[in-house]
Amino acid sequence: MFEKFTQDARAVVRGAVAHADRTGATAAGEPELLLALLDRTDSPAAAALGALGVHERRQSVVDALAAVRRRGGVSSADAAALAGLGIDVEEIVARVEREHGVGALAAAEPAGRRKRVRGAFTAEAKSVLERSLRIALGRGDRHIGDEHLLIALTAGTGPAAAVLADHGVTHDAVLRVLARAAAGG
Repeated sequence: MFEKFTQDARAVVRGAVAHADRTGATAAGEPELLLALLDRTDSPAAAALGALGVHERRQSVVDALAAVRRRGGVSSADAAALAGLGIDVEEIVARVEREHGVGALAAAEPAGRRKRVRGAFTAEAKSVLERSLRIALGRGDRHIGDEHLLIALTAGTGPAAAVLADHGVTHDAVLRVLARAAAGG
């Protein structure tokens, strides 16, 4: 599959692994893929994100991804839904962090047991990569570009899609912007 990736898509994959390495994550996940897409400046996905105003709100997206990680993957929308049931996710996170240390829920495995496998991806990230292939094939494209990765992220229900949606970047909006760009406008 990776032989069909453009240089831009390969840069996103490498960037996601680098983000995971910097944060000490055991594997690169959806948040790291999104962070790597945000790092791009001259590519189809970067143009789409720019057209949707994400580059101006980059820090807000980064902060939202950090909050999701701190909550153990619980999105803002999920936290709000749980609050409607009387469950205060922030209070639960605070209690866990008092007992087990700051960022305890962010770790994929208990502290001291994490083993980093270079280049590993979470099941969610693998799903995004596979979905990007299906999207490219469905569109009749012979390559997988970073735009396909962006479409695949927004087509899912994971933390990256939730954060993007919170910032007004939906699957339909991404498709609309990419179609406009392909039409030359």
